[in-house]
Amino acid sequence: MFDLSFIQKIKKKIFPFYKNSDLKFVFKKLQEGFPNKPKVAMFVGGSVRKYLSNEEIDDIDIATSLSPDQVKEKFKDTKFNVIDTGIKHGTVTLVSDNLKLELTTLRKDIKTDGRHAEVEFTDNWKEDSNRRDFTINAIYLDIDGNIFDPQLGIKDLKNNVVKFIGDPQQRIEEDYLRIIRFIRFSLEYESEIEKSTIQAIKLNLSGIKNISKERILAELFKILSTKNFIKLNNYESLKEIFLLIFPEFKYLKRFNKLTDVPKQIYIDKYILLAILLIDDTNNHEYFSHKYNVSNELKESLNLLASNFIKFYENKKFFQKDLKKNIFYFGKNNLKKLNLIYFSNDKKYKLQDYLKTSKTIQEVSLPKFPFDGNYLKNRGIKEGALIGQVLKLLENEWLNNDFKISKHRISQIINNRNN
Repeated sequence: MFDLSFIQKIKKKIFPFYKNSDLKFVFKKLQEGFPNKPKVAMFVGGSVRKYLSNEEIDDIDIATSLSPDQVKEKFKDTKFNVIDTGIKHGTVTLVSDNLKLELTTLRKDIKTDGRHAEVEFTDNWKEDSNRRDFTINAIYLDIDGNIFDPQLGIKDLKNNVVKFIGDPQQRIEEDYLRIIRFIRFSLEYESEIEKSTIQAIKLNLSGIKNISKERILAELFKILSTKNFIKLNNYESLKEIFLLIFPEFKYLKRFNKLTDVPKQIYIDKYILLAILLIDDTNNHEYFSHKYNVSNELKESLNLLASNFIKFYENKKFFQKDLKKNIFYFGKNNLKKLNLIYFSNDKKYKLQDYLKTSKTIQEVSLPKFPFDGNYLKNRGIKEGALIGQVLKLLENEWLNNDFKISKHRISQIINNRNN
């Protein structure tokens, strides 16, 4: 048997992401007109970190000594569209059919207040690295694969160490969101944490309230998407900080059972959020209001919370009434509810959870056989009456195991027609 992960690593070594032809075009375009400058652009941040760790690269950031206006001018009349995503901070985004690249001019901080930074453009790569958050995010890579590592981030990356650049207190005071980012990266790399860093974080926790709820929620979703998030209970200091920032998350202890769930069962950030929030109170509503979540997420949490209560009131929810509930709420919703129940109830064993999940997946429902045209052809006038009769037929059909006799259909229709 071939080791597919080993083959993937070999492929990444032979065909690294920076050999992409469109990326080569971008770097060549940026360098044009500057023959005496050794480098006007390098990759930085997540793409470099993931490349060095043989991980999948999902976003590409480029640092450049060129100003946003210079970048925009260079890509005029090319296949790349230039979008002003953060022009005030020196950021533009290049978008083509195959790539989305964020280009940011080298910067140094002049003044910060923990939310916004007043920056000055520079052409000094070391100065740009000094203002970044963690050493592992300040590794630069040029288009030929050469590394520039002014903060010794590669060593920390190899040792799974997440460390602030310079003084943690100063880095945090520049942007309090870095506290939440620190939790995310520490979990992602299962990093050992220095006591001095924890102390600096605790001293600055009050600064979180100055950050917009949108930025906090976006960073929270990244934490929830971290592969090691369900291991948060293993890191007392991170867990303590996390709960001080998000006191609504009352059910971290539920994660202790999630570690038993087979890896092939996909647990996304939204179900993790539900597991942390949902109970028989309005806890999830408070969170939704506080962070102004999307209507789609709000409705999903409301439905799960409603069914959570129904489940504990009706022990046949996953048994005799399973088909009916799948019809009303959908398989995905019931599979999520099953996982919340498993995480919440000590008596609900893993094999019971897996058996119920399999049953939900394998249930095949017939299609509801009636619609408005069916009723119109049988003399029901258009309007509210059609909806009422359809509802009566649906209830009869569901309550009789998805069956209904012709005689009963005629009875219901005739009763409403008279």
